[in-house]
Formats: sequence, structure tokens, C-alpha cells
Amino acid sequence: MRRLAVFLASSDGHDPAHAELAADVGAELARRGIGVVYGGGGRGLMGVLADSALKAGGEVVGVMPRSMVEREWAHEKVTDLLMCDSMHERKALMAEHADAFVALPGGLGTLEEIFEVWSWRQLGFHTKPVGFLDADGFWTPLLGALHGIADSGLLAASTLDDLAVAPDLPGLLDALEERLRRVPRPAHGAEAPAR
Repeated sequence: MRRLAVFLASSDGHDPAHAELAADVGAELARRGIGVVYGGGGRGLMGVLADSALKAGGEVVGVMPRSMVEREWAHEKVTDLLMCDSMHERKALMAEHADAFVALPGGLGTLEEIFEVWSWRQLGFHTKPVGFLDADGFWTPLLGALHGIADSGLLAASTLDDLAVAPDLPGLLDALEERLRRVPRPAHGAEAPAR
């Protein structure tokens, strides 16, 4: 894995542990030589992640619509800032530049981004693995709801099992790497595109 797309909050939230987690993830990815691809923000958990990875000598690729850059929301010191015209293009560029995707604590935007790339994988539009860093059980309620949806027959158990989930970054990276090594299975009878 050369680059990991990280979806997380652009705000700080109430729990300082979330900022500590973002900082730890940024530093550890840099230590492992894994570049960060993220939404390009300079504030909130996004900014903490980027600052930590940069301080540790890591590569940080930010992706942001021009209108948000013009409002001075972009991190000014990332390795590379890719600008685009829309949120749709932002997500497509992030997907193009990453080998896998992970969600850290975040809100509506984080959920929208991680669910989109997960559904793309399930549909065979890419074969890049998707995961949740469930530190301190942050995502446990959501994961419980997903199991309920699977139990109702509206989400395939195999799709849910394909999701990488771990309480710590080393475990999550191991799970993502294991999925990268798997031979991708075609979706709905179609041949899955190559990574």
C-alpha cells in the first residue's frame, strides 16, 4: 500500500482523544512510508492528521474544490494540493490517488465518503479495500446497525465481511493489506476492473 485515503472530520469534535488518534495515524503512516490522501483541510481532525504526517516526513496529498480553497480552508503546507471543481470530482480524485480507504472519527461527510467507496467496491467499480478504524468503539454503534441491515437481508453478509474493521491502526493496516492480496471477485457477473 503506497497511499491511504483517510476520511475524517473537518472539525475538532468534543473528545480530545479523536485529535490524538488523528495525530497518531498521521505519524504512523509516515513512519511506514504510506502517503496520506485526504480532503485537504487545514483545520479540525483533518488538519491534525496532515500536520502530524508532515512533521514525521510523510507525503500528504490534499484534494479540495477550488471554491473551498478560495475560502482559505485548504492546508497550505501539504506535499501536493489537487484542486477540482466539485465534491464529486474531489471523491473521484481521492479514489484515483489511493490504494485503500479508511474512516476515522467524523460526521456526515465522512460517512458519505466511506459509504460511497465501499459501495463502489461492492459493485466492482474498483477493488481497493475499505475499512473503519474503530478506536475506543467510535464506530461500534454504526457497525451494529450494519449487522442489523445484513440480518434483514438487505446487505449481503459477504459485503459486510469484506469491510476491514480494527480498534487500532496496525490491525487495520494488516486487514487492508490482506484484502489487497485477495483475488477480486466479479460483481453481478461482470468482470471487476483492475486496481
